[in-house]
Amino acid sequence: MNIAIVGTGYVGLVSGACFAEVGAHVTCVDIDENKINLLRNGKIPIYEPGLEDLVKRNVAAGRLNFTTSLPDCINNVEAVFCAVGTPPDDDGSADLRAVRAVARTFGANITRFNILVTKSTVPVGTSAIIRTIIEEELSRRGVEIPFELASNPEFLKEGAAIKDFMSPDRVVIGVEGERSRKVMERLYRPFLLNNFRVMFMDIPSAEMTKYAANAMLATRISFINDIANLCELTGADVNMVRKAVGADTRIGGKFLYPGCGYGGSCFPKDVRALIRTGLDHGYRMRVIEAVEEVNEAQKEVVVRKLRDALGDFSGKRIAVWGLAFKPETDDMRLAPSLTVIDALLSGGAEVRVYDPVAMNECRRRIGEKVEYASDIYDAALDTDAIALLTEWKQFRLPSWGVVRKAMRGNIIVDGRNIYDPAELRAEGFTLLSIGRP
Repeated sequence: MNIAIVGTGYVGLVSGACFAEVGAHVTCVDIDENKINLLRNGKIPIYEPGLEDLVKRNVAAGRLNFTTSLPDCINNVEAVFCAVGTPPDDDGSADLRAVRAVARTFGANITRFNILVTKSTVPVGTSAIIRTIIEEELSRRGVEIPFELASNPEFLKEGAAIKDFMSPDRVVIGVEGERSRKVMERLYRPFLLNNFRVMFMDIPSAEMTKYAANAMLATRISFINDIANLCELTGADVNMVRKAVGADTRIGGKFLYPGCGYGGSCFPKDVRALIRTGLDHGYRMRVIEAVEEVNEAQKEVVVRKLRDALGDFSGKRIAVWGLAFKPETDDMRLAPSLTVIDALLSGGAEVRVYDPVAMNECRRRIGEKVEYASDIYDAALDTDAIALLTEWKQFRLPSWGVVRKAMRGNIIVDGRNIYDPAELRAEGFTLLSIGRP
């Protein structure tokens, strides 16, 4: 089966490599010539565990190819997947310019029946916009060529994207006709063999499912952060509360981990887009509005704790352990680290940072405003405090004796609650965590 995937970011590249892995012949398309040249040379422009080997293996097998031209391959494939970015506009709505461009190219170049599958995260109702654009292009050409639309939202976690694609909880597919359903059934048949659930539905429901799922996960994070903040004020321990609440089978423990807020490319963007969709339809998403408000405030918690412990930041030297918004990625989009670093620098602090994979991304974003360390111990050198913001595995069991000797102060702010207070007290540290006495 031949398919094309437009967009070679996290979603497009992972999807293309994984479809190729199960036997499809995939052409990945991107207008960025530099990115395509990198991919052709076996270099991966993003960090995702296992992706480089997967791409190289399927390129060598001839099942995965890269091009900058969708028209060159569109009539050799049975479906075109749109996996381009939909970044937030200033009002929170999704920027659909790239999606519209794909629809325009699709309508301007198909010569026989084809399917345009939206894998990008788009607001409910986008399929109607896409259909109108394609029909306008066909009318402009003076031809009548049948086509169908489908929606196949992604549910990939950065850092575990390949596993999520190959072993999904479910695959959601919105279709508008029998022909598109049959094509999608054939494409996902390898996953059906392992009893993975493929859920067919109408396109608006599929579009809404993506936003609803991410909004629910974001809600759980903001909820437990709100509880953590109240625990601090009342003397309760949020870790005890979280475990007891999560033991309820109706609730479960996933995404009930307090910390310094969520970031990344999905939750913030999708929460805001869902709020915007509600406003566009005359409805306020009150719970989701509160989720965003709590999360933005939570990013300031680490700064507040540092200020309470150190007073004025001027002349202070502070280490930041972890820059990516989560482990196993170099993605710093809307990461709590950006909020913390900005506040520290604005207050006159010197900031030393270390992250296993996101150092280059940090340099790209903020340049030389901070000092870049070679490891966690180098980052701690002569610092008054350390702020742990990303729970990388290599941060979980440092040699605290070495850290203590390297520092000139003794403040550790644990923004992810991964350290044992008793252990750090015994090593001479003052540990400040989230929602614990």
